[in-house]
Parts: sequence; C-alpha cells; structure tokens
Amino acid sequence: MVLEIKNLSKSFGSLKAVDNLSFRVKEGELFAFLGVNGAGKSTTINIISAQLKKDSGTVLINDLDIDKNPKGVKETVGVVFQASALDKPLSVYDNLESRAALYGITGKAFKERLNELSELLDFKDLLKRPLGKLSGGQRRRIDIARALLHNPKILILDEPTTGLDPQTRMLLWSALTDLRKNQGMTIFLTTHYMEEAADADYVVILDKGRKIAEGTPLELKNTYTGDFITIYNVSEAEVKALGLPYEKISDAFRIKVDNTNMATDIIVANPGLFKDFEVTKGKMDDVFLAATGRKLEGGNL
Repeated sequence: MVLEIKNLSKSFGSLKAVDNLSFRVKEGELFAFLGVNGAGKSTTINIISAQLKKDSGTVLINDLDIDKNPKGVKETVGVVFQASALDKPLSVYDNLESRAALYGITGKAFKERLNELSELLDFKDLLKRPLGKLSGGQRRRIDIARALLHNPKILILDEPTTGLDPQTRMLLWSALTDLRKNQGMTIFLTTHYMEEAADADYVVILDKGRKIAEGTPLELKNTYTGDFITIYNVSEAEVKALGLPYEKISDAFRIKVDNTNMATDIIVANPGLFKDFEVTKGKMDDVFLAATGRKLEGGNL
C-alpha cells in the first residue's frame, strides 16, 4: 500500500472535521475521495501532506509514519491544492526553478526535469511568461508541474479540473494517465465531476468526517443504485402500465429496475413494447445521492 490511514481524527474546537477515518490506497491506482462541502476532504489532504497536525490515528505513506518522518513524507507526496501555491509576479521558469531548489534539484538536473514536465503538460511556450498573466487552465498545468518536480510516489489533486474548459481537462487527464501507466504513479483525487470518479479504481465517500461508503465504481453502483431501461417511441400510458418507477427524459422514459436480471425479465415479457431501448447502470451521481442524501458540490473543509 502506498497510503494507509487508520482511525484518523481531527477537530477544530467542537467541530469534528475528520472522525475515526480509515482507508488504504494501492500503488499505481486512481483513488477518488468524494464528499460534499464540509465532509473533511481537504482536512484529510492537509494531514496526509504534513501541512496539518492530526489529533489521533496513524498515517503511513510508502511505509513512512508521518509523525516519525514528516520530511520523508513530504518528499514522497506531491500536492496540487485548489488555490495555486505559486507566485504570480514571477515567470513560470522562475517559479519552478525556486520550488525545485527546495528539493535540491538545481542546474542541469532541474533543466532536464523541466524539459520532461513541459513536454508532458505542454507548457514550453509559457516558460518566460509571468504566472499572473496565464489563464486558469495554463496555471493549473504549472501547479501540477510544481507538484511533480521531485517525482513523488503519490500525487494528490484537490479538485484539479474545476472551472477548466473541456480541452484543458482532457489534456490534464491524458498527462495523468501517462504518469500512472508509464511511471506507476498513484493519483489521489478529490472531484465533483462524477465522470472522473467513475473512472477511478477505488472510491471512498466521506460525509461529516466519516467514511460512509467505499468500493470500486461498479461495486458502489450495484450496492446503491439499480439499472435503468431507457425506452423510446412509446406512450407514457404504456410505461405507467408496467408499474415501475420511471421519469420522462426528453423524448424517452427512464425506468428504474433493481438489477440487470430484472431488466431482462421485463423486456422478454413485453417484446411489443421494448423495440427501441437501452439498459444502463446507475451513475456515480446516483451512488453519491443514495449514500449521502445530497448532490455533490465543491468544498474546502
């Protein structure tokens, strides 16, 4: 395991931001950490990255205890927070050069690493520009480059694609996929884009500082949602006669069933009705709503 958390707790006065939290992250996986505003995501990230002291519990990163070896942990982890940690007046080059020096990466070693990252994240043409003059998507690429300078074992991304255009989001995910496949890097992600969570290897859902659900996306869908049959070119009366929960969506009706076997039985029993249809699993949005009773939105706690 690249990350193991046992019975982690952190309070701010009477507020329990993280409450007896335990989970594990395997090396090389894409791990999604989900929760509404105030769930405790960012507090947990701050503890993992040795930015914040925990009250109790154990945090092991690459077999290093965060209490006994905080310096080693910082060298193992790269973090991209929602707010940029770079200096707006400085050029991209100067920003990255100064951050690399903190890890002892200077001279030729820095230039080689900068060349690798500028190719991976496509920012060679931005090196001389002040950070403050860049667009949001361009700054995000530089933020990720800064977190990757020391080649960490685990990269923590706190809602990295919020507010970015689809093209920039695609570029970032292409780079992150490359890091996982070619370098075995572990990606620890918080996001409120459910399509990103759906691509994760493993998901933990947090609510009020406590873990309330975990599993692969498929396991969570099977546990918290059923299947859906979307049927076209039929009347509402015909759908209603099936006696199943449904909703009208655009030019079709979406029927909720318990599982794929139930969907098959209904379709076979009503061949005249099901001529134009599709069967789909519930989405991660449905999982999150079923587990927490709320829709997922961005947040900082």
